[in-house]
Amino acid sequence: MPTPALSIRPFVGARDFAVSRRFYRAFGFTETIVSPALSYFALPGAGFYLQDAYVQDWVDNTMLFLEVADVEQFWAELTALDLPGQCEGVRLVPIRQEAWGKEGFVHDPSGVLWHIGEFNKGQ
Repeated sequence: MPTPALSIRPFVGARDFAVSRRFYRAFGFTETIVSPALSYFALPGAGFYLQDAYVQDWVDNTMLFLEVADVEQFWAELTALDLPGQCEGVRLVPIRQEAWGKEGFVHDPSGVLWHIGEFNKGQ
């Protein structure tokens, strides 16, 4: 049996590092600055590295899934933040029901697509 993993921390690019940092702080993530071109953003149980690097094909194809316990509650809190009003290019796509559960979508200022979802019980 392999040693258990403790976390997975993807690296995410940013078209405008300062704007993306501001967006993720407004989103509710806690920022830890690692270097002038790299920050770690965390929510309880999840985190990722944001880098001051932008390759359009890479960023345009970056998707992250954030599993939450109650997507309806999370979405209500997220919507109240008015992230599209705070950062140009941010879009929210309302929650939809899927066979496996429910999810809504958030496009960050660079175009990174976040799936915010809740699995059906027993999935």
